[in-house]
Amino acid sequence: MVTKNEWNNAKRIIIIIFDILVFHFSIFAGFWIKFGIDIPQYNFVSYERSVVYITIIFVFLNLLLGTYVFYNRTVNDIIFVTVIGQVLTILSIMIVGFVGRWFTFPRSVLIYSFIVGMILLSLYRMFIYYVYLRISEEKRVVIIGTAKSTISATANFLTHKNKKHKVVDVIQANYFENLKQILDKVDIVYIASQIDEKEKLDIYELVIGQEKKLFLNTSFENLVMLKPNMMNFEDESIIEISDFKIKPEYDFIKRLFDIVVALLLLVVTSPIILITAIVVKLTSAGPVIYKQTRITLGQKEFSILKFRTMSATAEAKTGPVLSSSNDSRVTTVGKYLRALRIDELPQLFNVLKGDMSIVGPRPERPFFVDQFNMENKHYYLRHNVRAGITGYAQVYGKYASDYNSKLNFDLLYIKNYSVLLDMKILLQTIKILFDKISSKGVDEEEQREIEKNLFSKNDIKVWN
Repeated sequence: MVTKNEWNNAKRIIIIIFDILVFHFSIFAGFWIKFGIDIPQYNFVSYERSVVYITIIFVFLNLLLGTYVFYNRTVNDIIFVTVIGQVLTILSIMIVGFVGRWFTFPRSVLIYSFIVGMILLSLYRMFIYYVYLRISEEKRVVIIGTAKSTISATANFLTHKNKKHKVVDVIQANYFENLKQILDKVDIVYIASQIDEKEKLDIYELVIGQEKKLFLNTSFENLVMLKPNMMNFEDESIIEISDFKIKPEYDFIKRLFDIVVALLLLVVTSPIILITAIVVKLTSAGPVIYKQTRITLGQKEFSILKFRTMSATAEAKTGPVLSSSNDSRVTTVGKYLRALRIDELPQLFNVLKGDMSIVGPRPERPFFVDQFNMENKHYYLRHNVRAGITGYAQVYGKYASDYNSKLNFDLLYIKNYSVLLDMKILLQTIKILFDKISSKGVDEEEQREIEKNLFSKNDIKVWN
């Protein structure tokens, strides 16, 4: 049910239109700072001829960066995304000016407009963010599932970024009967684990009939239903389940995208690669580049290339061990290389060779792949695509999340693949380079402490 305070697409379109106006005002401000009120036509004509392209690039980049999504955000997120968006937009304007031969667009104007735009757009978007917090209605959530799944789901809703989804009830048994008693008091029903098929269908009918929103977890049974193909035979419509694969024609486009992006990134990051190689060599004994056997498309083995971030004898005694937060094996320099993902840059050569993709599931070692394949019969599906330098799990999950959580992200990515999604993940990766939380592993002791008395501390009623 849509209410008058629903944050809908019509509001977003209006927000984007004013965002464009603020952006172009910043460019005018750049001209005024450079030339005063009387702007030379010789210089201004380059802006006039490129204005449409600049606008499209500005909107496109900000949509991919998620600029106009305000839920689960903080003010710092908004400012950071604005800065990143402005940097990318100004660089794009320079490229457009070069391609269009509009060389009279002064670089100083771009610098001035970058500074003015960064300030004005940040202020405007912060204003919109506070308007969103004030007028957008808080959604009351009931979580349904097993004790373990409801604890995990509730903890995710209780992050400091979530200001519009409040868990008020948790149902851990007798799901349908308990839900009937409280459905009028909630807005969203979230089924966080597998439940009996008949009871699930009863809940679906109840929720749809009451026009409430229904959330489902990313279990395999739910992921299977994504992106179906519709078929009609006479008077019968059939849903054909799509594969966890990328179609050959899209895979060809993805490969071209990988080669172009890898070459561009190698050119741009070559100074960083050189400096990093020198620093690694000077600060710890051992090789600069670390080679390790990993698994990629078709469960094929390959040697992944990374800047070494651990001591050369890190696993000499222990054997293969998954990384964790505060890993003692990581060198002092290695901590920074990992946090900024600089250690991954040599993998651009793996991409050019064809072993990896820019975006895809992160490759694991054969030892762990064999282990995960035995524990989860769907794990092999992630190897229907090339392994990636970055991926859906790295952007939207945690650096050291358990493999089942990462698998769900990977399967979600494969089902929803598009070049635009790859571009979005690539841009989102820039954001998380400076996000310490995304580079931090899960501390089990800390997690248990959070989960202890979770419901009572947050005034959440548990139904059994």
